[in-house]
Amino acid sequence: MRHRVVEGCRPKAVLARLFLSSSIVLVANPVTALEADRSQPMDIQADSLETEINEGKATLQGNVRITQGSLKVASARADVQQNSDREVTRAVLEGAPATLGQDLDDGGRVDARARVIDYDVAAGVIVLTGAVEIDQPRGTLRGERITYNLNTGQLTGGGTDAPGRVSLRINPKPAAAAAD
Repeated sequence: MRHRVVEGCRPKAVLARLFLSSSIVLVANPVTALEADRSQPMDIQADSLETEINEGKATLQGNVRITQGSLKVASARADVQQNSDREVTRAVLEGAPATLGQDLDDGGRVDARARVIDYDVAAGVIVLTGAVEIDQPRGTLRGERITYNLNTGQLTGGGTDAPGRVSLRINPKPAAAAAD
């Protein structure tokens, strides 16, 4: 196999740049998530709720459904932690799979599925593990573990059966958009 060398770049550097730029397109950036959703009320339903008010913990179990505007979350279990100001600091969703979906400001939609979705609000990090699949209009990202740092935009992913293994599908731009 022959590699075409881009002036000033080694083939590995070109692949790294391609992966990074492609992956960023595939992950729901909170800036592009439907802004209007943040001002909507949040509705939560579950078969049961257990709270430890003094410790700021809540566990929802059984057919957990969370909606806020276009944001839709479904899981078998949700563990939520709050700080002393009652602000959510962490949410861990578990399911077979746990799912979340949200409309984007540009008119598209992002849908994610994994056995565990762990959102550390304080750190600004989302970790999806177990049969992860993230679908967006521009493509699909799959792997066993995907980590997205909302603060830095860094995305890392890999698999358990073959370390570092992920699968990306990048859809072509629609013909009308490609002509722009």
